[in-house]
Amino acid sequence: MDIMRLVDDLEDLVNNGSRIPFTASVIVNEDDLYEIIDQMRASIPVEIKEARRTEAERQRILSHAKEEADRLVNMAKEKIMAAVDDHEIIEAAKSHAKETIVQAEQEAWQLKIDSHTYVTDNLSELEETLLKLLTTVRNGLRHLQQNPPASPPPSAQEINIEPSTSQPEDADE
Repeated sequence: MDIMRLVDDLEDLVNNGSRIPFTASVIVNEDDLYEIIDQMRASIPVEIKEARRTEAERQRILSHAKEEADRLVNMAKEKIMAAVDDHEIIEAAKSHAKETIVQAEQEAWQLKIDSHTYVTDNLSELEETLLKLLTTVRNGLRHLQQNPPASPPPSAQEINIEPSTSQPEDADE
């Protein structure tokens, strides 16, 4: 489940809550609040798994690039050994191997930078979302702690209702 949608759901819950007159406080359904928080807890590992999956993909690509570079170097070595007598072929193979290695290392470096940026951006967004959620929860708790329920309503014995002294008017008059 998308963490941002859950944050939107939480915001909707607060926006649609019953306002307490003359305060900035809102009453929300506790079960709905806890359900969204539980969903957020479940969603966070998904976001982290996605970041780990991205890191694993980056490692796989780096490994593949290294294997490709090694393969090309080995292929170049074999060609060099086969054509030892032809100096121009040897120099061309060395140059090609070097260029291939440099290109593979540059691509690997760029993939490393890109994956680092991606993971950093996602974790930053997740941190910001969690901080907003934490602030909302803390504000709600602080409000509830600072505004306990008023004294209980009076009992039936405490209410003194005196009988009315006026007589009902006759409808015939």
